[in-house]
Amino acid sequence: MKLPRIYTLKEIAEIIGTTFVGSEDFPVTGFNEIHVVEKGDIVFVDHPKYYDKALKSNATIVLINKEVVCPEGKALLISDDPFRDFNKLSKYFNPFQKAVESTAKTSKIGVNTIIQPNVFIGNNVSIGDNCLIHPNVVIYDNCKIGNNVTIHAGTTIGADAFYYKRRPEGYDKLISSGSVVIEDNVDIGSLCTIDRGVSGDTTIKKGTKLDNQVQVGHDTIIGENCLMAAQVGIAGCCVIEDNVTMWGQSALISGITIGKGAVLLGQSAAAKSLEGGKTYFGTPASEARKKMQELAKLSMLLKYQNKA
Repeated sequence: MKLPRIYTLKEIAEIIGTTFVGSEDFPVTGFNEIHVVEKGDIVFVDHPKYYDKALKSNATIVLINKEVVCPEGKALLISDDPFRDFNKLSKYFNPFQKAVESTAKTSKIGVNTIIQPNVFIGNNVSIGDNCLIHPNVVIYDNCKIGNNVTIHAGTTIGADAFYYKRRPEGYDKLISSGSVVIEDNVDIGSLCTIDRGVSGDTTIKKGTKLDNQVQVGHDTIIGENCLMAAQVGIAGCCVIEDNVTMWGQSALISGITIGKGAVLLGQSAAAKSLEGGKTYFGTPASEARKKMQELAKLSMLLKYQNKA
């Protein structure tokens, strides 16, 4: 998430109540998760396993729960609970806005766009031209929808990320301050759920088509002209390149990349990144021809054992 202006390190430390390492006027321009951080961003880290990754990331300010040597050209915010303080930033810069009407006055709706009855459109939503939004669709605050987009009944766009930290007393939620961006010529079926990013954008690029009951997790990027059949489940922070096809009930674990032109056959589940231009099957998914050969050999082995 980009800040409304350039803040100083001292100002940010005062907002979240932490100490800092670095010049007090060190510039801060945003805060983001590690996979989308840029120069000027804050990233948080609260586990030794990820200290090195955070300190070497593109972020120039690291919110961390240990005093460490500050890398050259960067600054530190020292906190006893970076997760909590990252949430403070989200609440401060993106506070929740209560809805008072079914279509917010701050929303923008393009020419020839049809909004059917019982649609909810939140604050600062942008919808382009020639769109068709069917009944009972919910579009949360700050979502951006392009031109020639169709969204079918009961779909929810922009709900919170499924992201929690386990505490002794229960689960602590990481507040979502990101959004959803849907580009031109996208079709979305009924009862789909597309979660907003934690600090960045969940993005569906132009020409992609989603069938009914598809789940898209936070911060995922779906490329151009992809096809997602019914009940596909995509976890957070995935990258799906252009022209990928995922058939019914196929699924992706979080943080992986599916290469351009790949095909996942029905009920396949990818547990690691997959190369483009190939067809995959099974759980965990592997090349379909290889998987089919494995299943055939297993069947033959079972028949042999039964005869023995």
